[in-house]
Amino acid sequence: MTTNWLTHQISNQFDELQDYNLFDTDLILQQILQHYGSQDQSALRTFGDVAGSAAFYNAAELANRHTPELHAFDARGRRIDFLEFHPAWHQWMAFNRQYAVHAHPFITQHQSSAWVDLASRFYLSGQIESGNLCPIAMTLGSIPLLQREPALWAELGDKLLSTEYDERDIPIHDKKSIWIGMGMTEKQGGSDVRANQTLAKAVNQAGRGQEYLLTGHKWFFSAPMSDAHLVVAQTEDSGLGCFFVPRWLPDGSKNRVNIQRLKSKVGNCSNSSSEVEFQEAWGIMIGEEGRGIPTIIEMAGYTRLTCSVGSSAVMRQALVQCLAYTRQRQAFGKVLADQPLMQSVLVDLALETEAALQLSMHLAWHYQYEHQLDNQLSQAWTRIMTPAAKFWICKRAVELTGETMEVFGGNGYVDTGIMARLYKEAPVNSIWEGSGNVMCLDVLRAIQREPDLIEILLSSFDAECQQNQVLKVARAELYALLLQSAHDLQFSARSIVTRLVLLAQAVLLLRYSESFVAEAFIQTRFNALHGRVTGLVAAQGIDVVRILERALPA
Repeated sequence: MTTNWLTHQISNQFDELQDYNLFDTDLILQQILQHYGSQDQSALRTFGDVAGSAAFYNAAELANRHTPELHAFDARGRRIDFLEFHPAWHQWMAFNRQYAVHAHPFITQHQSSAWVDLASRFYLSGQIESGNLCPIAMTLGSIPLLQREPALWAELGDKLLSTEYDERDIPIHDKKSIWIGMGMTEKQGGSDVRANQTLAKAVNQAGRGQEYLLTGHKWFFSAPMSDAHLVVAQTEDSGLGCFFVPRWLPDGSKNRVNIQRLKSKVGNCSNSSSEVEFQEAWGIMIGEEGRGIPTIIEMAGYTRLTCSVGSSAVMRQALVQCLAYTRQRQAFGKVLADQPLMQSVLVDLALETEAALQLSMHLAWHYQYEHQLDNQLSQAWTRIMTPAAKFWICKRAVELTGETMEVFGGNGYVDTGIMARLYKEAPVNSIWEGSGNVMCLDVLRAIQREPDLIEILLSSFDAECQQNQVLKVARAELYALLLQSAHDLQFSARSIVTRLVLLAQAVLLLRYSESFVAEAFIQTRFNALHGRVTGLVAAQGIDVVRILERALPA
C-alpha cells in the first residue's frame, strides 16, 4: 500500500520568478527611454527576453557555483596562468558582447541616447548575472583612452568594437575581439594610488608611446584573463604613468605578468579577481608622462557610472522577486502583499529603486555630452554626480538586498536561490573603483576644483525647488553646508553627498516620473527617520496600489 506522506504535500511555497521579459515588465525603464528619445527599444525587448529566460537564469547560477580555476602551470611545468571558466560564463560573455554592452556608445556615437541605451543593456543584464559585467565595464572605460593613442588604436580598435566573442587565450593579433582590464591597487596603498611602488623602466626612450618594463605587484587585479590591462606604475623620472600591458607579447610569448592566486570573495564569484606579480612585464605608456592617475581616473569615471547602474539593477531584481513572491505567499490568513506592514516595506523599496534608476539613466545621458566644451551642465553631472551617485546607490543596494532577503525568510538566506546571490553581490560596487569615503572626497575635490559647476548643477534644480517648499529648504541647507571650513566639509562629506543625491533624485522624479511617485519620495526621504530601516513610511498621502503596480504590473 502507498502512503501519502503529508510532509511532502508542499503548499504556500513559491520559486523565485524567472522566465519573464525583463524589459516588458519594466514600465519605468520604458518611460525613461521614451523621454530620452531612444530608438533602441526593440533590441532591448529582445535582450530582456533572453536575459530573463530560464536558461540564462540557470547559466547565471552555474557560473557562480562553478567558479574560475587557475592553472598556473602546464603538465611540464611551463608557466601558463590559464583561467578555466564554466561554459555558462562564456554564455553570458558572448551574449553581452553580441549586444555591444562593452562598447555601444562608441559604435553608435551619433545617437543622442547612445549612453542611455548602453546603461539599459547593463541594467537588464546586471539583474541576473553581475560578475561578467566587470570585464565589460573595464573594456568600456578603456576605449576612450586608447582612442587617443593612434598606434595602439590602429591595432586594437576593430577588436575592441567587435561584437563577436572570442574566448581563446592567444595573442591579440590573432584574436577577433579583446577585453581590457585595469590594475591600480597595491597592498601598501589601497585607494591611495599615489603610494604605488610598482616601477616602470623605459626600455629605450621615455615618454608616451614608448616601451617600458614593469616590476612590482598588484594586490587586486581584476579579470586577469583579459587580453591586456591598463596599469599604473611609478617611472624613474616623471612620477606615476599609465601603461598598456598585454597578456601576450607581440612575438607570441607570454608576458611576465604572473598570477599568484585568485581571490576568494564574498560575492561576484563568477568573475576572477587576482593578485599578480610583474617580473619586468612589457608595456607601453599611454597618456602624458607623470599623468598616470588622471589617465586611469578617466577610465574609472566610466566604470563608476556602471557601478551605479549595476547597483540599480541589483535593487530592481530584488524588488521584482519580492513583489512576485509576496503576491503569492499567504501569511496569517492573508496574502503578504496585501498586508499593510509588508506594503510599507515594498513601497519603500519601489521608491528607492526607481529613484536609483532615474538618477543612473540621467547621469548616463550626460556622458553623451560631457566633452562638449560649452556644456557645463553635463560636465557638472559627470564630474560631481558620478562619484555622488556611486556612493549613494551602491550603499543603498547593500541595505536593500538585506531587507529583500528577509522577505523570503530562511529561504532567502540559503544559496539555492537568487536572493542570497544578490545580497552577496551588492557590496562589491560600493568598494570597487573607490570606497564610499573616496567617492565623497572626490565630490568635494570636484566642487573645490571647479566651484562654478556646483552652482550650475544646483541652479538647474531651480524650477522644482521653487515649486516645492521641502526641496527649496533642502537646497538652502545644502548651500549652507558647502560654506563650511575645509576640515568641516570633509568631516560632513557623507552628509553633504547624501543631501545632494536625494535632492537630485527628487528633482528627476518630479520632472520625469508620475506625480504620485515624486510626492511619495519627497514625503518619505526628507525627514529625520529616513534610512534608519526600510519601511518607515506613513500611510497618509502614499498611493500604495499605484506605486506597486507601476513597479511590477500584476
